[in-house]
Amino acid sequence: MRILVVEDDPVLGEAIEFALKISNYAVDRVGTGESADQVLKRHPFDLVILDLGLPTVDGFEVLRRLRARLSVTPVLVLSARDAPDDKARVLDLGADDYMAKPFSVNEFLARVRALLRRSRYSLPSQMLGENVSYDTVTRTLQVRGKTLPLSPREVSVFEVLLQHFGRVVSKEQLLERLCGFDDGVTFNAIEVYVHRLRKKLENSGVTVRTFHGRGYQLDHGDAS
Repeated sequence: MRILVVEDDPVLGEAIEFALKISNYAVDRVGTGESADQVLKRHPFDLVILDLGLPTVDGFEVLRRLRARLSVTPVLVLSARDAPDDKARVLDLGADDYMAKPFSVNEFLARVRALLRRSRYSLPSQMLGENVSYDTVTRTLQVRGKTLPLSPREVSVFEVLLQHFGRVVSKEQLLERLCGFDDGVTFNAIEVYVHRLRKKLENSGVTVRTFHGRGYQLDHGDAS
């Protein structure tokens, strides 16, 4: 899952970024509204964490432009402004949630999980067959009731493939969803993560298929 943090306070921005990264999300951070607008035009994100009091272009305008492009990317607004009119305005502009600063990190992360779950999955736990289930709250994969030991990168790859279950996902798409701007993940690394996932899912009734020159597909059946 890839998240954009838009926060002009470097101390708070770094703290938010750290909390998200230790929760195994890929995170990019910008400090101005104009930078956020340009990044959102060029790159896909699963969630935007948006401050309102930004330099150059404020958060209201960033949100207005995002929704004007018909983007449905979830937006969680974090702001020191706690006036009812401000809350109403951002919700009317298309924000999905609003938290006033200061806030609890645990509540913040819970709201992040809820927004991601709401936008990508229909249920907290998804059954992928008789033997395989994925819990979107704890981000754990189980085969025959046993939790598979997955690295953070493997979890991220699996989630992207799960979002496109039964459809081919290119390596480029995986990189876009898996990595921030500063992450040094390569196509070779993607191949390694997919290979490890396939090995761990052996004989489970769910596999990751390779379509040479096209990408990968999470689907029912055995590897081919």
